[in-house]
Parts: sequence; structure tokens; C-alpha cells
Amino acid sequence: MPWNKNDYPVSMKNLEPRVRDKAIEIANALLGDGYDEGRAIAIATAKAKEWDEDHPRHEPSSNKPQAVTGGSRIHVVPNGDGWAVKEEGQKPARFKAETKAEAVESAKKWASDANTSAIVHRKDGTVETSHNYS
Repeated sequence: MPWNKNDYPVSMKNLEPRVRDKAIEIANALLGDGYDEGRAIAIATAKAKEWDEDHPRHEPSSNKPQAVTGGSRIHVVPNGDGWAVKEEGQKPARFKAETKAEAVESAKKWASDANTSAIVHRKDGTVETSHNYS
């Protein structure tokens, strides 16, 4: 039986909501792959906790991305001599970096946390690559 934010295994009740949501997502995928419910729950809980450690929340500041609104895709674009991370449809850059690598790293973490895509552009503005986390 697929679980959701309102109906999930009792063993997940004490998880932080963000971790619980990820655990539910993982458990449902495991069930779809034919795993036993008990095993799916145990694996999903462990993997969700691991995911949470690897994907820390971004604290809003002038040098870090802020939360993505509405599942918008994230773009890494040239910005003068540096690079910027922008939310699709938004004019101001949410994060500016001196190097492309730094901007890409931030965009990938941000997109992963928001379950959306990070699209990396070249200096000429064309799309170089895309990382899908949805």
C-alpha cells in the first residue's frame, strides 16, 4: 500500500517531516520494486536519514541560496566574470559565485532539496547539462 504525508508507517512518526517525506518516497519506490513492507520501511528510514545528512538545509543569507518556491527549476548562468544561481522565472540571482564549480555545487544541493532540476549553462548561455532530482 503506498504511503503519503498523512498516512505512513507508525515507525516514521518521530522522524523530522523532511526526513519522513523522503522516507515515504523511498519506501513507496521499494514497494513498487517488490520489497516486503517491513524491509522497505527499514531501508527507507535509513536512506532518508543518510540523505538528510548529505543534503543540509540552506540557511538564507546573502551568500547562500534561499528556498525554492513552487518547484521552479534552478539555473547556473554566467554573471559578469563569475556565475549565478537563479530560480527559473525570477530576475534576481539567489546566489553568486566566483567559480562555475561552486555555483554548480550549490545549485545541485538546492535542486535536490527542492526535488527539482538544476540546469547548468555554458558561458554563451546554451545548456551544458541538467541534473534532475524530481
